[in-house]
Amino acid sequence: MRKPVIAVLGATGVVGREITKVIDELKIPFEEIKFLSSAKSAGKKLEFQGKEYTVQEATPEVFDGVNIVLASAGSSTSQKFAPEIVKRGGVIIDNSSAFRMEKDVPLVIVGANEEDIKNHKGIIANPNCSTSQLMLVLKPLLQLSKMKRLIVSTYQSVSGAGLAAINELTENTKATLDGKDFENVCFKKPISFNVIPQIDVFVENGYTKEEMKVVNETKKILHLPQDMKISCTAVRVPVYRGHSEAVDIEFEKEVTPDEVREVLSKSFGTVVIDNPENYEYPTTRDADGKNPVYVGRIRKNLAFDNGITLWCVADNLLIGAALNTVRIAQKVIEYQAF
Repeated sequence: MRKPVIAVLGATGVVGREITKVIDELKIPFEEIKFLSSAKSAGKKLEFQGKEYTVQEATPEVFDGVNIVLASAGSSTSQKFAPEIVKRGGVIIDNSSAFRMEKDVPLVIVGANEEDIKNHKGIIANPNCSTSQLMLVLKPLLQLSKMKRLIVSTYQSVSGAGLAAINELTENTKATLDGKDFENVCFKKPISFNVIPQIDVFVENGYTKEEMKVVNETKKILHLPQDMKISCTAVRVPVYRGHSEAVDIEFEKEVTPDEVREVLSKSFGTVVIDNPENYEYPTTRDADGKNPVYVGRIRKNLAFDNGITLWCVADNLLIGAALNTVRIAQKVIEYQAF
């Protein structure tokens, strides 16, 4: 099997560091690896697999000879470099929102639609973090019945907004406990001891861009009809790491909680923790630093015909970002699609 030359774009960021860890954990084969960043972070030293690397500034020329780029450097950076990478014969696996809804760009969750990788034209998109964990839950349930309706409420940690947001939660909490004033920057409202029903900007229909990402990306990944009824409310919570979701699904046929538990207990990337009588259900602390999507509180929905309600939790920096990005790279190598 041909081994690729790999580059991590955005290597010094929160997700970039996680991508580097996961490359090592999954033992991704490579001929050579480069770590890239903006000019501001270039020159930093980074240790990987017992060797010290110097982080290089991302320029068009640095992608010469690179086969696979794992990118987590923001939409504008991806839009700038993706054409250069493709022009040089490379494949970019992009963690930003830049290309997710482009018609010719596969939007991929390994375990849900990795076959779409084979249709790439140089760019493969990694879904939004809240969509990512949801797909590993929904995809296996489609073998039980088609869906008629989906309602998702997300409770998203501050790490989804980057390192500055993590620091803001810490400093805001300290200020609140000390009775001091605090000027929030990353969030529109104070995040300490608070719940904020806004992630990203609002759009014309009254939803936020984050909420519409869940709606639109779910349809694309699962190849659902455009008139499929999906609604989402996305909320920021004062948790450092890990996203939680309350999910209500209406199926075309009757589906029982036991059937859902059985399917998800045998599915790729999901672990069922569902014994509420003994207070056994997943929380963000259970998911911190772990790869699976944890599912619990599986029960019959009282509002929908043929409805199921469940709760799922995952580490947003892993399955929502770094882990799936590296899993895509693993499949690209397996398919020799570079």
